Amino acid sequence: MERTLYEWFAASVARHGGEPALEVGAERLTYRQLSDLADRVAGELLAAHGTVPRRVGLLAERSVLAYAGYLAVQRLGSTVVPLNPSFPAARTAAVVTAGELDVVLAEEEHLGAAELPVPVLPLTREATGPVAELPAYAGDVDSVAYILFTSGSTGVPKGVPILHRNVSAYLGHVVSRYGMGPGSRVSQTFDLTFDLSVFDMFASWGGGAALVVPGRKDLMAPARFVAARELTHWFSVPSVVSLARRLRSLPPGSMPTLRWSLFCGEPLTLQQAEAWRTAAAGSRVENLYGPTELTISCAEYRLPDDPADWPRPANGTVPIGALYPGLEQVVLDAEGLPCEDGELCVRGAQRFPGYLDPADDAGRFVAYDGVRARVFDGGGPVPEDLWYRTGDRVARQHGQLVHLGRLDQQVKVRGYRVELGEIEAALRAQPGVRDALVVAVPVAHGESGLEAVCTGSDLAPEALLAALRLRLPAYMVPGGLTVYDELPLNANGKVDRRTVTARITAQDA
Repeated sequence: MERTLYEWFAASVARHGGEPALEVGAERLTYRQLSDLADRVAGELLAAHGTVPRRVGLLAERSVLAYAGYLAVQRLGSTVVPLNPSFPAARTAAVVTAGELDVVLAEEEHLGAAELPVPVLPLTREATGPVAELPAYAGDVDSVAYILFTSGSTGVPKGVPILHRNVSAYLGHVVSRYGMGPGSRVSQTFDLTFDLSVFDMFASWGGGAALVVPGRKDLMAPARFVAARELTHWFSVPSVVSLARRLRSLPPGSMPTLRWSLFCGEPLTLQQAEAWRTAAAGSRVENLYGPTELTISCAEYRLPDDPADWPRPANGTVPIGALYPGLEQVVLDAEGLPCEDGELCVRGAQRFPGYLDPADDAGRFVAYDGVRARVFDGGGPVPEDLWYRTGDRVARQHGQLVHLGRLDQQVKVRGYRVELGEIEAALRAQPGVRDALVVAVPVAHGESGLEAVCTGSDLAPEALLAALRLRLPAYMVPGGLTVYDELPLNANGKVDRRTVTARITAQDA
């Protein structure tokens, strides 16, 4: 049965009203208490705005009020647009304008952070004025639940609207798969501007589980946080594992309460998976994959219990496995023909309806007749039967999809086609190396050259390059290697490949 986000939450309030729903620091709210707080915020918003707003910005971090504000917008049947307080004011203002927001809810400490072109209302624990009586809930599964803004190639943020029915199809799969229910205690590691946070919130609240929110320092020592809060479910980007390994805060057997360990947002390396499993031996480790446009995640691969049975792709990453029920896939080459190694295209219940700006739809979808794909040139609503082009390169290996990187990460060097992931895997296999990244940079005469960076202990760049020369063809050996204390991360905690490329280009200039 299709439900809106609010209906998923409200059903748990009705069934599990006295169960814990949210823990932030020392504060704990039951489902009934969180629902009451969300209703109060919704009433204040309605009274201040005068009518039910169409789209509401939420300028807040992972606080009790942030979650109440998110639910308040859903209670009114409006669309929520999360805004990150740490982002530059100009970007926030651009999102508010592009999203055509009616109003912004902001935590008090962020009220003056940006001059926005719409009214900004405070999120507070106490009522600041009259609270309006809420109308009967009138949500619609075909309406937009939330809009997230991703980086656009033109430099203008690109709005991705997700319908309630997209999320409902997703929740219908993951809530039961991961056994979400009373007694489950689920991490919430993602900022609200990152779509993976929707899993944390609504897979938890859709099943009656407790959402347990770590502070930023807790992410540096996840095992300690998991043990202290007795978490049963962990979900994060793989970079959290790398950071914990660097800080030696992931000791063996340190997370005995974990039942599920989920990773998404970037490739999960076999070394990361092995390190995490050693610390959480009783936990099932699952690698998830999916762009924002396919609603949070759309593919899954559960690692076998015995590491001896784990697949070992050439690029050293865990497979992304198979698509969720209700989704279809086709892998296409550059000519639009089906192939074994090419771009993953997906359609089905989780596919978003098209970008907020229809101009962004051009080139991002294809019609496929079973023989050849034809690129959709935009210019109108996106038909439901079109396939979304993920821009991700995949291949089927041993019956499972393996993510081979973005299409633009396959480069040519001296006329040879080079897989950056294969070089990275060879580097990670060297003693002392924790993480590695290889990027293509421009060299003389319009050619591309390779540069590597890695993290670890007691690393000698020339020795590592010499080791690569014993394993790889000469054209695949990077021209230089730099050792970093840690790889730079973007706002969502993913490894920032662009920043690495810019740093290397600047130092070579």
